[in-house]
Amino acid sequence: MDIRLDGKNALVTGSSTGIGRAISMKFAESGADVALHYYRFKDSAEETVRSIQKMGRKSAAFQADLGVTEDIIQLIETVADFFDGRIDILVNNAGTLIQRTPFDEASEEYWDRLMAINFKSIFLCSQKALPFMKTGSRIINISSVAARTGGGPGSVLYAASKGGVSALTMGMAKELIQKGIWVNGIAPGVIDTPFHKKYTPPAVRQKFLQSIPARREGTADEIASVATFLASRYSDYMVGTIVDVNGGMWVG
Repeated sequence: MDIRLDGKNALVTGSSTGIGRAISMKFAESGADVALHYYRFKDSAEETVRSIQKMGRKSAAFQADLGVTEDIIQLIETVADFFDGRIDILVNNAGTLIQRTPFDEASEEYWDRLMAINFKSIFLCSQKALPFMKTGSRIINISSVAARTGGGPGSVLYAASKGGVSALTMGMAKELIQKGIWVNGIAPGVIDTPFHKKYTPPAVRQKFLQSIPARREGTADEIASVATFLASRYSDYMVGTIVDVNGGMWVG
């Protein structure tokens, strides 16, 4: 199957590293022009932009704190202007664990920041992008296997935020398909990315590995391939689907 996204304009949030970067690269390889969003890692985002531009695609990186409403509004408006008023694909990938925190030690401030970035930003990015999306546009929300399992050690609030993402995805899909906009989601399992290098100790990763029937962690490119499929015409009859990509860690 030769999936092409020629002529499409895509915005991928949290795309300086990991899954977001892999999705941006795969979209560009498939013919899309790609706007990257980053929060801290400017150098990595700009390196990815250069790689995409070498493919002959239009690309640029835009900084925003997705925990701040004003930043989100400016991001969407700036990207829409960059693409001459049209956003065809929005991938809401940005997310954080901040740190592993047991439920009984989590502060209200921790909850607010986690929910703002992981959950509220998807609502706001999607809503603000709608005026620039035409019939046939796609929104892809990145959830997590944690939404199914409740998360690993110290990630119960992260899991709650991703559970919200999955529910929001299904609700958005039922409403927005009436406007000709397809909404679906991806729930990655344990993926070998900087996220786990930062937040998951080796012993915990090894324990995760033992619970995966495929006996390995996934790759960012495997998530990117699913995202590219969901962004294409081949997913036209998929509405509100959360695609589990977890090596069998959750089968349901």
